Amino acid sequence: MPAVTLVEAVTMALAHEMARDPSVIVLGEDVGVNGGVFRATLGLYERFGAKRVIDTPLDETTIAGLAVGLAAMGMRPVAEAQFEGFIFPMIDHVVNHAARLRTRTRGRMSCPLVIRAPWGGGIRAPEHHSDAPEAMFAHIPGLRVVIPSSPSRAYGLLLAAIRDPDPVIFFEPKRIYRQYKEEVPDDGEALPLDTCFVLRDGSDLTLLTWGAHVKECLEAAERLEEEGISAEVIDVATLKPLDFATIHESVRKTGRCVIVHEAPRHCGVGAEIAARLAEEAIYDLQAPVARVTGYDVPIPLFRLEMKYLPSVERIVAAAKRVLAVS
Repeated sequence: MPAVTLVEAVTMALAHEMARDPSVIVLGEDVGVNGGVFRATLGLYERFGAKRVIDTPLDETTIAGLAVGLAAMGMRPVAEAQFEGFIFPMIDHVVNHAARLRTRTRGRMSCPLVIRAPWGGGIRAPEHHSDAPEAMFAHIPGLRVVIPSSPSRAYGLLLAAIRDPDPVIFFEPKRIYRQYKEEVPDDGEALPLDTCFVLRDGSDLTLLTWGAHVKECLEAAERLEEEGISAEVIDVATLKPLDFATIHESVRKTGRCVIVHEAPRHCGVGAEIAARLAEEAIYDLQAPVARVTGYDVPIPLFRLEMKYLPSVERIVAAAKRVLAVS
């Protein structure tokens, strides 16, 4: 069983599905001959050829429109936005066509499309290369939004996304693309979409996050444990549709919740989760829900980048504030 990085797990999943299903194709800027800017499609061009691994012009609008058309005609395209900041020209096709095709045709047609994009900060990239726009897409009916946090979850969730009959936005946290390795069997076993993953059991509070900040939340839980505090850590993984039942079950047990994400605070997905906890779990909460987030500014350049991203120290401090409420 190979030990692979997250980006290598993405490549494995793409190769597995392309070998299994001839309707799966990959398209995007530099995904073919060069293997992608992060090498997520490395080797696919040589294995599957130019008709299934398509180097497109530098035109995200055309990439999205072509992918929607292919999906509507029975293909399963996996389109890459080279960075998450380049996904915005795709929004017209994604929102007005991909997300609405099933409704518009009263279920006669679907749009089995995946748009992959490296996501988030922490790699010292320039402007337009370090955003976290998941809330924009989670707001759109008809879209799934998935963010893996480890090699094994990247592999299993990408398989599930490609097999899903409806469009999926698949954000890959590039800060942890090569941060560590896991043993991931290339067995074609998909993980369930629309499901949270409880990564650590706890009884005193719930740490809720997704993407790269799973790592910081697990580290924060270890620090809290040294002080006798038991923190449960949940990887949300699929932000839309949201597995609120798992979140509620955890908060019912712990009574306290800290939500962590690197996207800006205002109208982030954390705000939606906090609102639902207030509406549906208010009698289970022993303290107000806390959020540890990015700030309401564009993510700064690298000299200030790590001060923008939620740190272990900020997470631990928020946990202690929540625990101090009696």
